[in-house]
Parts: sequence; structure tokens; C-alpha cells
Amino acid sequence: MNAFVNHFSFEFRTGIRNKQLQLLNYLFPLGFYLMMGFIMPEINTLFLESMIPAMVVFATLAATLLGLPDPLVNAREAGIFRNYKINGIPSSSILTIPALTTILHLVIVTVIITATAPLLFDARLPVNWPNYGLTFMAMAFACAGLGVLIGVISPSSRTAVLWSQLIFVPSMLLGGLMLPHSMLPDVAGKVSQLLPATQAMNAFNGLAMGKVADFDPVGSVIALFVSGVLAFVVAIYLFNWDSRNTTRHGHPLLALLVLLPYVIGLLFG
Repeated sequence: MNAFVNHFSFEFRTGIRNKQLQLLNYLFPLGFYLMMGFIMPEINTLFLESMIPAMVVFATLAATLLGLPDPLVNAREAGIFRNYKINGIPSSSILTIPALTTILHLVIVTVIITATAPLLFDARLPVNWPNYGLTFMAMAFACAGLGVLIGVISPSSRTAVLWSQLIFVPSMLLGGLMLPHSMLPDVAGKVSQLLPATQAMNAFNGLAMGKVADFDPVGSVIALFVSGVLAFVVAIYLFNWDSRNTTRHGHPLLALLVLLPYVIGLLFG
């Protein structure tokens, strides 16, 4: 337990001191939040109705998809994980502790956004706070698992960036952050339901913000939690201690299992 606490404390301090992680955990999402707060209401006044959940989802995507994979890849390439193995640190701790510290940073950012948006921009507050917290945790858990999984299956930092952007960019365009899901064409709307951002925005709208959800919001929360569990399980299973060790427990395509809850929800929702 002491080793876990020390490792967690070290990773949390790293997220504050490391300039790259500081940028992705705090400066980038909060800077984007302020920019959107001053610009978007002039373009679309309805943006204020969903500004808080949209900016929280953006912060989560930035911290997890852009912030988590690269340190994992770099540590593996530098042989750091070999030292962890020698000292008896399990792969589960190596993967879950960075995810947990990132979620803790996200809690801080979420509190800042939620507290300041009504004061600075007259943004709409959630009407159901327990559901707001539940949806945030489901989204953060799913995205953290996805970020960890990308770090595990990526053979290099360039590949990690590619996979992260493959999810991050469509999430910005189709995830309901800037444009409501109901305004998307049918095909784009169906495809967007495979994104954690879409599921999170749907759950926020239906369960926390007092708005009408586009599809089952409870199903969205369940899908996010299940996808997160699958992501961490598959990441631990595929984990490789050393980049020079080409032997894997399974094929990287197993990572596609994280889409299974979203596909089931799309087919039967």
C-alpha cells in the first residue's frame, strides 16, 4: 500500500511539474475554455446551455487522449518499465496510477470550469449534481482507459499521436461539444455514437443538465463504464515491459473491444 501511495504521489506531482503534462492537464483545456466562452456565445447563444459539460468533456479528452499515451510509450522505450519489473511493481499499477492521477487533475479542472462558467459567461449550471458527478466519472474512466490502451498498443510516440488524434479530432467535430448531436446527418450521428465524447454529452444532457437526450442517457453511462473496464483489462493483458521484446500476449486489434459497448448500444438502443 505504501508503494502504491508513493507511486501515486510521484505521478501526481509529475503532472503538475512536467511542462507537457501541465499544458495538457491545465493550460490547454482552461485556455480553450476561456476562448470558447468569449467567442462561441457571439456565434451561437445556445452554446451557453451546454458550455459546462462541453468544456469538461474537452478537458477530459485533452488530458487523457493527448496526455496519457506518450509518457507510457517513452517510459517503455527508455527501459524504465524493466526497472519497475525488477522491483516487483505490477503492470496493473504502472497503468492505473497515471490514469488515476490524471482523473484527479481533471476533477480540479472540472471544479474550476463549473464554478467560473456561470460567473464569467452566465453558463447554465447542472440541475442534478449527483448525476453530473456520476457522468463525469464514467467519462473520465472511459477516456483514461482509452488513453492507457493507446499507450500500450503504440510502438512509438508518433503512432500514439496518430491513434489519439484519430479519436480526438472526430470527437471535437461529431461529439456534440460544439454542434448538438441532433443536428448531425443520420450517418454521422450513428458513427458519432462510437465516440466516448458523444456518449458523455448525451448523458450530461439527459441526466444532469435537464435537457432532452438524443438516446438513452443511462445506457450511455453504462457503456462508458463498461468500455473503461474493457480498456484497462485489455491494456494490462497486452502490456509489454520492454520495447525490444516483440512477444505479445495478444494482437493489438483486441483494443477494438472497447467499442463493443457502444456498438451494442447503437444496435439495440
